[in-house]
Amino acid sequence: MDLATFLVQCLNAVQYGLLLFLVASGLTLIFGIMGVINLAHGSFYMLGAYLAFVLAPHFADRFLLMLAVGVLLSAVFGFVLEWLFFSFLYQRDHLQQVLMTYALILVFEETRSMLVGNEVHGVPIPDWLAGSFALGDLMSYPWYRLFASAACIVLAIGLYLVVNHTRLGMMIRAGASNRDMVRGLGVNIKLLYRGVFAGGVALAALAGMIAAPMSSVYPGMGAGVLIICFVVVVIGGIGSITGALVASLLVGVVDTFGKVFFAELSGIGVYLLMAVILVWRPEGLLKRGY
Repeated sequence: MDLATFLVQCLNAVQYGLLLFLVASGLTLIFGIMGVINLAHGSFYMLGAYLAFVLAPHFADRFLLMLAVGVLLSAVFGFVLEWLFFSFLYQRDHLQQVLMTYALILVFEETRSMLVGNEVHGVPIPDWLAGSFALGDLMSYPWYRLFASAACIVLAIGLYLVVNHTRLGMMIRAGASNRDMVRGLGVNIKLLYRGVFAGGVALAALAGMIAAPMSSVYPGMGAGVLIICFVVVVIGGIGSITGALVASLLVGVVDTFGKVFFAELSGIGVYLLMAVILVWRPEGLLKRGY
């Protein structure tokens, strides 16, 4: 492997890992902080991808505005969904949470089928992000993938600062540790959790919107990303945003280079990584709150 090819694979690994972090960060907020096993989280990623497909013709080359509108719509959807369904799951056992959220997957898939059909769709890359830049004499790398990585880095930094260095983040972390105490201090814990859930949905949907121009938009696309996101949450440490970021990058590197060097075994590389880390650190790489 020459240097240019190695650089391309490194960029692919980082881009995949950062995009995975957007989805996994929403899951770790909902699963780690709110205590709900949300099997429907992958459907929010699919929601974002289909939102990009539906909104793209109406926004032409105003891609950033399209992302903003999609995030706003997703957050409103998440806020209403938490109020209608998830608010009743916090005190229920995990089996009821699994059954409820699996039922939501079926509802979302059937709704998607009725609204947009079962065809595979594509989302065009905006003109100002089209093309690529040279890496060496023979290799090039798309500008859009670089934009996706940069956007994910900005969001990762913002999310870390909000959770760890703001009053809102303090309330979220306190609510995860002792819900009754936070309620006793006058915090509207229901509204707080509703906002956290809406934020988690918006992050997953944003990841789907960013990923849509790089891949096809197709039925069931949330199922695969859900499994890998649970792997990321477990590796990084349940409830840790920083751990989710580190784990996402590790998974991106292992998956990308595993397909290059060990194509026949690439499907199990990520799970071997999880097994090794859990043997070494059963609680994950970082503890909750880091």
